[in-house]
Amino acid sequence: MPVTPLHNDTASLHIFGRDVQSTLTPNDTQRTTLIVAGVYILVIGILWHVPFLNVIIYPFKLLTVGFHEMSHAFAGVLTCAHIHSIELDPDEGGATRMSGGISWITLPAGYLGSSFIGACLIACGFDTDASKVASLVVAAFFLFTLWWARKNWLTWVLIIGMTGLIVLFWFVAGGVALRYFILFIGVMSCLYVIWDIVDDTIARKINQSDASAFAKICGCFPSQVWGVIWLLIAIVFFAAGILVGLAAFKESAAQQAEDSKHFLPVPGSGALANAPIPTALLSLVIVVGTILA
Repeated sequence: MPVTPLHNDTASLHIFGRDVQSTLTPNDTQRTTLIVAGVYILVIGILWHVPFLNVIIYPFKLLTVGFHEMSHAFAGVLTCAHIHSIELDPDEGGATRMSGGISWITLPAGYLGSSFIGACLIACGFDTDASKVASLVVAAFFLFTLWWARKNWLTWVLIIGMTGLIVLFWFVAGGVALRYFILFIGVMSCLYVIWDIVDDTIARKINQSDASAFAKICGCFPSQVWGVIWLLIAIVFFAAGILVGLAAFKESAAQQAEDSKHFLPVPGSGALANAPIPTALLSLVIVVGTILA
């Protein structure tokens, strides 16, 4: 029976390692994106803790709370729960009221789902076309959230405002502004999840937190332990979003600009006249108008 020489295996591992390194090594455009993401982290950290200035990121805090509650709701739907309502309150809190479902899936879905959403948005923030797709998916999520939260005025204000920003940035600089906006929402979502887990489940014990409810169901660990586990998963999602962005979107800024002209083009691309209005955004406008009527 032939035996594969050891040096061949070593060479294969070397080639694999070299391929991974080249895949994850940022080009100039990706390096700029990483710098912008780093600036976002710094600015968010400052605004988060400075009185009066924290009002600047207040709407985005509410948006991440919305992602949290929406994740609970989607996990409930997937486990055959009946979703009664989603509520956001001005104190950056929220609640998803449901009956049925599988609690050990729906409870951690809030933190883990919103961190996964943030990671996906971070990855898409490395590419203009991917950011367009991400904005359409977010718009679709908004539709579901509006249906479940149609009696909550704060949710209406938040979603209408965010939809306006998405549409605005879609038409700025050929979609480049949208890319950085999607990146910001992703970074904000991941940071909020990490901070919220630390604040609610590790640094101080809150009897009404998702982790405490999950601990009562499982019975094997206290809420702080589950908080640490969820925190580690959230950090992994954060890092994975960056790595996926580096590996999947290697196009330069010029290549992205050229590709963007042919994918849901924006003003200045030369193809706007024949471009359809993004379906999800159009649907959002129609649904909002129908509900208001």
